[in-house]
Amino acid sequence: MEVMTHSSTFLLPSNHHSSSVTYALVVLNRPLPRFTPLLWNHAQVRVCADGGANRVFDEMPLLFPSDDALDVRQRYKPDIIKGDMDSVRTEVLDFYTNLGTKVVDESHDQDSTDLHKCVAYIRDLTPNLDKSNLCILVAGALGGRFDHEAGNMNVLYRFSTIRLILLSDDCLIYLLPSTHLHEIYIQSSVEGPHCGLIPIGMPSVSTTTTGLQWDLNNTEMRFGGVVSTSNLVRGEKITVQSSSDLLWTISIKV
Repeated sequence: MEVMTHSSTFLLPSNHHSSSVTYALVVLNRPLPRFTPLLWNHAQVRVCADGGANRVFDEMPLLFPSDDALDVRQRYKPDIIKGDMDSVRTEVLDFYTNLGTKVVDESHDQDSTDLHKCVAYIRDLTPNLDKSNLCILVAGALGGRFDHEAGNMNVLYRFSTIRLILLSDDCLIYLLPSTHLHEIYIQSSVEGPHCGLIPIGMPSVSTTTTGLQWDLNNTEMRFGGVVSTSNLVRGEKITVQSSSDLLWTISIKV
């Protein structure tokens, strides 16, 4: 079985992450994680999903209290604002448009979420972005209304061939497709130790792990039965093999 490797080096300063990974950033309309500037600096393209532009405009200067707010807003200018345009404020749209931000209005499409629209747009930027090494970071994907969270998790499954990572101040989530053996390299300075493996979508007949405090050994997981929550990482490398797709989550301590 082919091995897929994972590492949260995007939570480290730029000189620590692999240059072979191409990062894109999507900012949703939820409070910005405190480490958003770090994600921004890693990304080669930054897309605000509709009201996510309000968050960048309002909250990014708060992360740099000693800097002039206008300077911060000019420094952290999104490349694209995309969505159905029902949330972004007019003055925010005008501000970024005057700085050269591209606006893509998809108000005609009410059948997909703003995150879905943004991921599809980034995917279709190829060959400008190397899709084989593409990793899309999604800031503000967790917290708030549960139906929004569930919709964001659904996007992980809709784009299961693309590396997508949902991020909040507290944790990250990404999909572990059952087609691969997964090796997760833990960045202990910025993440852990609390973690979990969640069988959303369908039960896992068999899941086997190494490197966890409570490893699974051909364990069946399903809602209404065993679900690996409140687990702990024990070392620098976790392996996961499962008969069904799983969600991996780990706490963030940046």
